[in-house]
Amino acid sequence: MKDKNLPDDNNSQTLDELTRDINQIIDQLEKEKNLENSINSYQKLIKLNNIIINKFQKKSKKINEITKHKIKNIVSKKNAKKT
Repeated sequence: MKDKNLPDDNNSQTLDELTRDINQIIDQLEKEKNLENSINSYQKLIKLNNIIINKFQKKSKKINEITKHKIKNIVSKKNAKKT
């Protein structure tokens, strides 16, 4: 799912808030007897899940970049001490 298809209000939420929203939807779905009435809830659940996945991917990428930068600094300091 593309980021442009995701609601802006959900993109600004924290992971805890998104998780709470998902849990509320799951609770509603478990109580719902008629599956026809739950289509919108399932769609929202999928959108929220995709937002969480995107947030994790972005955070993971950021952590990787920071780690690479720190490793590069350590290696350059170690090489500077050798000379």
